[in-house]
Amino acid sequence: MKPVIQEQAQRIWKFISERNGNGRAVTAEDTRFELELHKRLLSFFQVGEYYYFILNVRAFGFELMSAEVTSVLGYAHDEVDLPFILSIIHPEDQRWFLSCEKKVGEFFSGLTLEQIPNYKVRYDYRIRKKNGDYIRILQQVVTIQFDEQGHVLRTLGIHTDISHLKQEGAPLLSFIGLNGEPSYTNVAVEKVSFPAHTLLSERERDVLLLLVQGYNSEEIGKKLFISKSTVQTHRKNMLHKTGCKSTPALISFAVKSGVV
Repeated sequence: MKPVIQEQAQRIWKFISERNGNGRAVTAEDTRFELELHKRLLSFFQVGEYYYFILNVRAFGFELMSAEVTSVLGYAHDEVDLPFILSIIHPEDQRWFLSCEKKVGEFFSGLTLEQIPNYKVRYDYRIRKKNGDYIRILQQVVTIQFDEQGHVLRTLGIHTDISHLKQEGAPLLSFIGLNGEPSYTNVAVEKVSFPAHTLLSERERDVLLLLVQGYNSEEIGKKLFISKSTVQTHRKNMLHKTGCKSTPALISFAVKSGVV
């Protein structure tokens, strides 16, 4: 079973890239030209270490990932694919990521063909490095291929480590206009909701049910034949997945959403 963030991201990007087949296929020469052009363009905005990539939106995968990903995140170049990148987004920021992508789809669906290549999408979120630390990255993306119906097919993106500039605070979404187009900063987004029953594993739901019934971690461990520390790990993971800040909030979430 795919992680929820991967399923929902794929659904959003399918909407963005859906086409009738009339777009001209990109050639290797086109890709090299567009890559150099937009790499120079986006590098003007770099304020820290970064890596860049080309995303095939329809195929839901990277066509290119720069070698700098290893120096920024610590992972080997060949282990970094799109599902992996999605999996290491901070649990508290996954809904934000999906909300931004949904808003991007809505925004680009209202643009003319001439406007599409003249907008850069920019927002930030936290991502986990190989050593377990989280850094805040600024994601900047421009469209490098779209079809005659205006559906985005390929994008060039850059992830820049901005941890030294922003430690805390809510992520921000902006659409930056290029070549005279107006910019829209700090755009409001509607929070995407994960289906409640897919958020938690079966074991986590077992633990949550006993929490709702008033049992503590030690008692839950005895009932489920697992250690107290394992129960506490499940509780911590559930807080991250649901965005709840406390056990009472988690219990309230469970009751209201029908998870248990």
